[in-house]
Amino acid sequence: MPSNAILEQKKQTVADLAEMLKNSPAGVLVNYSGITVEDDTKLRAELRKAGVKYTVMKNTLTGRACDEVGLGDMKQYLSGMTAIAIATDDAIAPAKVIKKYAEKIESFNILAGYLDGAVVDVKTVNELADIPPKEVLIGKLLGSLQSPLYGLAYVLQGKIDKEGGVAEA
Repeated sequence: MPSNAILEQKKQTVADLAEMLKNSPAGVLVNYSGITVEDDTKLRAELRKAGVKYTVMKNTLTGRACDEVGLGDMKQYLSGMTAIAIATDDAIAPAKVIKKYAEKIESFNILAGYLDGAVVDVKTVNELADIPPKEVLIGKLLGSLQSPLYGLAYVLQGKIDKEGGVAEA
């Protein structure tokens, strides 16, 4: 029978993880078996740089935290060596970094994820990872807004050139 101190410590661990899950926009659950220490160190550094918290915890504790925040469907993926990458700001960041390592390391697999309080499958996590960065999306939006204006300017300039320049007042 575990001591009260150990039980309290586990309850606090579950509460801390549940708080992180509740306050995050997205996360990815992975099976990290087969990753070398060197690759794991690089993965953790890249996740930290992207503002993602990466946690390895017992599956039972992770399952309890998922239950607390309404992600109980994620418990079906909690078997074997699992870790969870939790976004702090950017919902796409964990999917991007984890997918890069999953493609590089054969035994490192994405199991599932969550997005805005709903559990999502591997396909959705991979689609999230393929979304271009925010700066690229903003550039495309601005380009599509400028295109009609440039077209109008070219038509008006063509009309002015055809009529011989400046019209008399």
